[in-house]
Amino acid sequence: MRLRHIEIFEAIRRTGSLTEAAAALHISQPAASKLLAHAEAQLGFKLFERVKGRLVATREAEILAPEVTRLNQDLNSVRRLAASLREHPHGHIRLGCAPALGLGLLPQVVRASREAQPGITFDIHTHHSAELVQGLLNRELDLAVTFDRQDYPGLTRTPLGDTELVHLGRKPGSQTTTRLADLMNDTLIVLDSRDASGALLQMAMDAQGLNPEVPIQVQTHYVACALAEAGCGEAIVDAITARAMLRPGMVARRLDPPLKVPLSILTRSHDPLSNLQREFMERLRLACDALGRGLPV
Repeated sequence: MRLRHIEIFEAIRRTGSLTEAAAALHISQPAASKLLAHAEAQLGFKLFERVKGRLVATREAEILAPEVTRLNQDLNSVRRLAASLREHPHGHIRLGCAPALGLGLLPQVVRASREAQPGITFDIHTHHSAELVQGLLNRELDLAVTFDRQDYPGLTRTPLGDTELVHLGRKPGSQTTTRLADLMNDTLIVLDSRDASGALLQMAMDAQGLNPEVPIQVQTHYVACALAEAGCGEAIVDAITARAMLRPGMVARRLDPPLKVPLSILTRSHDPLSNLQREFMERLRLACDALGRGLPV
């Protein structure tokens, strides 16, 4: 199948009408009919049958559909990339990040990048690790910043540094650190164990033989912080988000012993990095280093 065959195939599957498919592709109905006929002649079987005035995919077309859809998505990715290269001559980065990092780390790095190169533009998406990985593999993202320490086929993981889990809440006291065991009688707000930080916390509690009741479980660090600020309980979140969400009356305490959370950036293994991407990654590394040393970013 040629590219135009893929386009008419997808358009007809989506609309069920040759007229509407032609309009979606900005071509005439006779041209669309000719395209469909040429595709079917090349394949050697019919792709659609008319049922009650609508075009319905044949069994063969349904079998082809997943692969054709994937090819169409790849084609759309190429178009978006070409448009990006055309519209952003000074450089453009399609960046994915974990939601917590979008709040506490990226704003300062993006600002520094635009100050150094005023023409650079960003398209920023916040997702959890699975969506970030898929976005990179689908070429919808150029870089992804995550807490994930896992390696994935086709992707390269570059360590940026680390942060740590902290206790954030309204619990009074002058202590600057706390043990997990000291929080077990509190109303805890913890991260889902499917999150990298949540999994780390669960492993630490298991290792210490702690099995607290957890009345509130969340998927994002900043939601945990917002709940703690509202007095819903005591949160255990990463230090970057805790610092960004710290409000009057709230206290952040380090855990003893500390629970380190690695920060990584994911890229596609077989794609060379541009100078722009390398410079951005270096700014991220420096920002993570500054956060690790307790310095302003």
